[in-house]
Amino acid sequence: MSLNKVILIGNVGKDPVVRYFDSGNAVANFTIATNERGYTLANGTEVPERTEWHNIVVTRDRVQFVEKFVKKGSSVYVEGKIRSRSYDDQSGQKRYVTEIYADRIEFFSSGRKPEAGDGSFTDSTPAPQVQEHSPLSEPPTVSEQTDDLPF
Repeated sequence: MSLNKVILIGNVGKDPVVRYFDSGNAVANFTIATNERGYTLANGTEVPERTEWHNIVVTRDRVQFVEKFVKKGSSVYVEGKIRSRSYDDQSGQKRYVTEIYADRIEFFSSGRKPEAGDGSFTDSTPAPQVQEHSPLSEPPTVSEQTDDLPF
């Protein structure tokens, strides 16, 4: 089994760029910044604050929500999948990009958990069901195990 899931809470770095295609599809792109607080180690070494920038890609029905409500400086909760791709730039040099394909976007304010219907937009596709085994139950039988791991 594998899982590709990213959850980010951060601030939008610039207004989203929305592109519409002849097919009727649309894509929105924007960046968000996440911060890790700086701290001091026991030996006195100071570790500075670190800001990480994330490229967010939004498709389908969520584009209208992003276009209408998400602006530079907004605090957002983004849930999605991480994807990497490469391309050749104008000088022919290979470039690599890592993006977060958003499945869920919500406005976020500290002190409370984001809730559906509270300035959010979620993909209408139901989440996959995962069968869990409690630690006290018997281990899965051979027929329940899979051998499709890539390593």
